[in-house]
Parts: sequence; structure tokens; C-alpha cells
Amino acid sequence: MTESADNPTADNKDSRGPETDSGPRFLVIGRITKPHGIYGEVQVIIHTDMPERYEWLEEVYLGPPDSDPDGDPVAVDSVRFHKGRALLKLDGIPDRNAAETLRNLWVYVPVEDAIPLEDGGYFLYQVIGLSVITTGGEDLGKITDVIDTRANYVFVIHGERGEVLLPDIEDVIISVDIEAGIMTVDPLPGLL
Repeated sequence: MTESADNPTADNKDSRGPETDSGPRFLVIGRITKPHGIYGEVQVIIHTDMPERYEWLEEVYLGPPDSDPDGDPVAVDSVRFHKGRALLKLDGIPDRNAAETLRNLWVYVPVEDAIPLEDGGYFLYQVIGLSVITTGGEDLGKITDVIDTRANYVFVIHGERGEVLLPDIEDVIISVDIEAGIMTVDPLPGLL
């Protein structure tokens, strides 16, 4: 029920990007894995619950994870989808050799271009630091990281039990109250 930082529901959240005092300036919407073909397209793992947002992109920022994207925005010439991935043709990337230089870079959009959240939705960066409480009242600690397993997100929690990993699935995550700073969970047998 999470996405990176661009996603609109609890199931839609984009990854967090470089942060300012009030939150990130950019949101991750994907990661370039490799060139696709010989004409400069790149294959992108999609990190948003709304893949169709790629069809609206006019420009993106590229950079390493957890730091400011490098340089100016890059115009998006075309987008198509193939086997669950986005294939982007970016301005100034004429061939496979140029596309190879983009391998493992993250695709960012400015936070002001984020898709508005629906009621009850949140961005992944917003859950970092939340206190996690079970429905039985046990304090499991605070969320320190979010892992994307492709099947779902996994919240990394550190507390008295040590490190606890909880999947972001409806049966486990009961509620998320960003304002109060609390996530309420009902761990399945064996998770703790």
C-alpha cells in the first residue's frame, strides 16, 4: 500500500528523493536498468502505482539514488511499455552507446508534479520515522527504511525486538496516521 513518492493511494506511493526541511524536492518514479534496442531507448523499472503517469511525462530528471538529480531536466521524446517496464526515448540520447551511460540512474520528477493523493494515501517518504504499534498495543519501534520487493513494499522497523520486517499488505497494515506519526499493524503469525 505504498509507492515511492508520486503515488496517489496507500497502494500508490513513489519513492522518496533528496529531502529539504519540509520533505523531498524530487520523487523517484523509476530506475533505468539498461538500454533497449539500438536507437537510444532505455528500460525503466516503474516505481509508481500509476504507470500511466509515464504517458504524460514531458521531462524528467536523472540522478543517483538519495541525492539531487544531476543537471537540468531531460525532455521525454516518447514512452511505450514492454513486459511491465517503461521504455523511454530521451532527448539527446541518439543510440545504444549513449543510453548505456544512463544505466542504474533513477528517474525523478519534481515533488510539485506528484500525482495528488487520494484520502488515506501517503508517500513512502512520509512513513519513515513513524512509530509502529500492533493492534494489541505493543510498540515495535520506528520505521527506518522501505524495501521494494516488486511484489509489495516491506517496512523495516527498529525497536526493542531488534529489526522487524513487515510487508505492506492489507492484512498487516491496519492504518497509517501521518499526522499522529503512527502506523497500526496486525502482524500475521510468524512475522514477529
